[in-house]
Amino acid sequence: MLLVFDSGIGGLGVAAEIRALLPGVTMAYLADNEFYPYGEKPDDVLIARIVDVIGKAVQRLRPAAVVVACNTASTVALAALRAALDVPVVGCVPPVKPAAAASVTRHIGLLATPATVRRPYLQDLLARFAGDCAVHSVGTSVLADLAEQKFRGVAVDLAALEAAVAPMFEAGAPIDAVALGCTHYTFLLAELKALHPGIAWFDPAGAVARQTARLAEGLNVDEGGGVAYFTGALGDEPVMRAGLAGFGFGDLRVVAGAEVD
Repeated sequence: MLLVFDSGIGGLGVAAEIRALLPGVTMAYLADNEFYPYGEKPDDVLIARIVDVIGKAVQRLRPAAVVVACNTASTVALAALRAALDVPVVGCVPPVKPAAAASVTRHIGLLATPATVRRPYLQDLLARFAGDCAVHSVGTSVLADLAEQKFRGVAVDLAALEAAVAPMFEAGAPIDAVALGCTHYTFLLAELKALHPGIAWFDPAGAVARQTARLAEGLNVDEGGGVAYFTGALGDEPVMRAGLAGFGFGDLRVVAGAEVD
């Protein structure tokens, strides 16, 4: 079994990519929706919460590996998780490297949560892989909410989406590649491409799935279905059940404090 973790539905895009590479693999999906959104919470609070929630799930489910399919959680808590857990942990980082490599204009965009944008981890990533690029970063909490709503069948508010990304294009920056620094944004790719055609949009999901597949080659990963766990109550459980089934998670359970079973 693989345990895939996110603050909400964003990691489902990663789960889908993993299933494409590892058909039939058993996955548990853990969404810490009780603590959503992660993007504006203090680092020390997030680290304690993430280590606690994932740690409890690992104790009960005994996965072969944990996939932290959340950029915010990865940039703040990956080291703490690896120190606390006795299973391999795969993280998720903004795809700055491929975006910079693809850019001809040497102007790239970065869309992420406010927490991810301000972290030293990201600044180091930019220095290593985009040092010769002008990087136009936008930290916004709007896009994750739009993605959550879209998953539930609500039409994307295109005006709100455009307003959220507009600062990235201020002063007419000739951006030709954009790195998506939040897995939730996978669910908005179609709308982003329609609003800004001609730009290459880079989604982290594929790279995380490929790393997970490489890791799984040396692990005892069984085959079977999947269960999705949510740490907070869902007011739209029937809608969520239908959506999760499309990602291979036939069962949904709400678990207080992530006491999964």
